[in-house]
Amino acid sequence: MTSLIDLHQQLESMRPVLLRFAFLQLRNDNAAEDAVQEALLAVLEKPESFAGQSSLRTYVTGILKFKIIDHLRSLKREVALDTNDDESETDLIDSLFKANGHTVSMPNAWGEPESTLQQKDFFRVLEICLENLPEKTARVFMMREWLELDTEEICKELGLTASNLWVVLYRARLRLRECLDLNWFGNH
Repeated sequence: MTSLIDLHQQLESMRPVLLRFAFLQLRNDNAAEDAVQEALLAVLEKPESFAGQSSLRTYVTGILKFKIIDHLRSLKREVALDTNDDESETDLIDSLFKANGHTVSMPNAWGEPESTLQQKDFFRVLEICLENLPEKTARVFMMREWLELDTEEICKELGLTASNLWVVLYRARLRLRECLDLNWFGNH
């Protein structure tokens, strides 16, 4: 990375693509915006973590993937914070933290996103192929294969039956195979 200003400009230029991807998965403007902001902030807070083994976009997208998964899983764990008449909102929020200021429950580990996304050219072609799929088909495929959600989670999130999900995944794989055969494997 040449400079923090250069990094900031590069991140800002990829922001619209990241927002589109996050919205495709989360279907909520605010949640997509939050996930992208968290991913960009993670890169800006520790720019030295980017080792250059993949493109910056691939690296940031890997971090965004984990942010999206965290958000989807948090929806299942989220409980509305209702205050009693004798309890203030401040007391309720304070109950989420230990006396030393740390949270009661630990956040999920991110792992090493750059190590799982080393073939940057392949993923660029795959991304183009995914963009050419129908929106719902691409979303189902990404939820299953990239976000690694199980059948039950996807069906519940999208209101699909298991058999419908498998048909959509089958069609997505066929179209992606055809696209990759033409645009990746045919050229190598």
